Amino acid sequence: MSFTPESTDNTSIATIRTLAADVVGKANSGHPGAPMGMAPVSHVLFTRFFNANPKNSKWFNRDRFVLSNGHACALQYILLHLLGYKLSMDDLKAFRQLDSLTPGHPEAHHTDGIEVTTGPLGQGFANGVGLAMAQAHYGAVYNRPGFDLINNYTYVFTGDGCLMEGVASEAASLAGHLQLGNLIVIYDDNHISIDGDTAVAFTENVEQRFLAYGWQVLHVNDGDHDLAAINGAIAAARAEKTKPTIVCLKTTIGYGSKQQGTHGVHGAPLKADDIQSLKSKFGFPPDQKFYVPKETYDTYRAAALRGAKLESQWNSLLAEYAKAYPKEHAELTRRISGRLPEGWEQKLPVYTPADPAQASRKLSELVLTAITPALPDLMGGSADLTGSNLTKVKGTVDFQPPSTGLGNYAGTYIRYGVREHGMGAIANGLHAYGGIVPFVATFMNFVSYAAGAVRLSALSKHQVIWVATHDSIGLGEDGPTHQPIETAIHLRAIPNLDFWRPADGNETSAAYLVALKSTQTPSVLSLSRQNLPNLEGSTIERAARGGYVLYEVANEDMTIVSSGSEVPIALEAASLLKKEGVNVRLVSLPCWSVFDKQDEQYRLSVLRSGAPILSLEALTTAGWQKYSHEQYGLPAWGASGPYLKVYEKFGITGPNIAAVSKKVIAFYKQRGGQVVSPLVKAL
Repeated sequence: MSFTPESTDNTSIATIRTLAADVVGKANSGHPGAPMGMAPVSHVLFTRFFNANPKNSKWFNRDRFVLSNGHACALQYILLHLLGYKLSMDDLKAFRQLDSLTPGHPEAHHTDGIEVTTGPLGQGFANGVGLAMAQAHYGAVYNRPGFDLINNYTYVFTGDGCLMEGVASEAASLAGHLQLGNLIVIYDDNHISIDGDTAVAFTENVEQRFLAYGWQVLHVNDGDHDLAAINGAIAAARAEKTKPTIVCLKTTIGYGSKQQGTHGVHGAPLKADDIQSLKSKFGFPPDQKFYVPKETYDTYRAAALRGAKLESQWNSLLAEYAKAYPKEHAELTRRISGRLPEGWEQKLPVYTPADPAQASRKLSELVLTAITPALPDLMGGSADLTGSNLTKVKGTVDFQPPSTGLGNYAGTYIRYGVREHGMGAIANGLHAYGGIVPFVATFMNFVSYAAGAVRLSALSKHQVIWVATHDSIGLGEDGPTHQPIETAIHLRAIPNLDFWRPADGNETSAAYLVALKSTQTPSVLSLSRQNLPNLEGSTIERAARGGYVLYEVANEDMTIVSSGSEVPIALEAASLLKKEGVNVRLVSLPCWSVFDKQDEQYRLSVLRSGAPILSLEALTTAGWQKYSHEQYGLPAWGASGPYLKVYEKFGITGPNIAAVSKKVIAFYKQRGGQVVSPLVKAL
């Protein structure tokens, strides 16, 4: 695409720069430097190339934009305002204020036009890879000759900090392997981070690094002024169909400020006299704040009208597609709407105690095998642990570039390689695209590697399902380096994340049922390596409430509450105690957060007052105080050895839990016997 300069270009770029200074200045907080430095590339991208309709920010074939260096969010808010999204000048003036539409970093589901939540560096870069993978997949599945329905680009603005983060490296490596020609990254190469010049810590050759990943690398040496070169680089990036592109854009951070080119303009507002000087330099009224010339609004509203016209044309194409390909059209529009196919729940496996004992990782595989044919929305894979996580359904095709001979872009199984953090962040991007329910898999212990991405899944309401196997000391010989003693409580503590630890087949099916229906909540399924029996009293319906009475008795002496692989051990203890005339109820609590959402009457009927409650789990006991009076678990790290021997070492056996239970019962009887449920609280 040739570049035709417009008389309003310089005015529009100056508008972005001065607004960035005003927005951050009024808040007395934020990062003005990067928005000022990236104003030219932002202007060229959004007025010449970017396809979106601000009046319908969810148009499915829109281009996606990710501000990976989310501290520069003032830039994104300014662009959204100029283009006519639901972001007023008053919203810009309320930047970083409580309950405003312009929070301190971009947040999906909060501000119209924001695709993904960014701020923690590198996450947005990996989200962009996921968005690009989603487009490649949709295009391969639904596009037909004459119907190039899904063909959008993903643009990512990134900076030095993002490229230092390991998560970006993991994602960039995979993107190069996958040959994602629809992914265009603009690297703000301004040589400044918070500590100062990047010479103190970041001196690698970025070009050689990305060439090694298999990317196209382009350069713009004067990102402050050379609009034709910026335009040419973006056009060349769009023309490359078999490689992602990174444009190394030399800019001056805080361009126009007295502190331009220094870290002083990175993370602090400009002083008042500097802002006035900046405006005078660009011919703007120095004393007028939040000034936007009419020609700037006109320029950006013209770009918005172009986007609206493109959507209208696309809608017409979609209508013609419906006539030619009614089945594909029905499925595509269903997925765009966010609805799952009718009746998929009927495919979930149901078990009885007569069914053989199996590891819950195997039970998970059986669920995936049963539901995958009915759910084209499912797309996922493993971090190089497919044979251990058991996530590859027979007959599914790998998501791979067709040129590799390993699969194609219509494939739904992703080989993430040993890249847990990148995997989690990419999955967030897959979900953000729409119509995809991503699942990812690794050992439970290594979910910790991806903690940053998991946290943003929950904050951003991304429905990502983690298949986390080898979830306790039950993995045995691999020992404490792989035994995730502390991981569960970390994940249980994350708001808007459902952590499931199913005890048998029905509970595993229930975990998938709730996870797939929870469209704005990520889930982690904590699964065993060792075999677990199918339990009398468990059903999908009961387990789907997060907690239920598995074994009921009247006038109990005690209740044991447990989860996962320890539920059968608790049941054994209850059976031993019954022979001694001791009545013990058993509660299975596979998901704390789902149980907490049940009505109070139900919760108090499950964990009722009247007798002490003992929790049992082969993990740390932290957190169980909310549901029990006494806790039994691991006091520290696990141990290496055959798993039954490891359980015996830590006293997690039926006979020992029976003995512990008698001590608890005796202790509370000495104090009157009647106890109040731990769920009964003043607050």
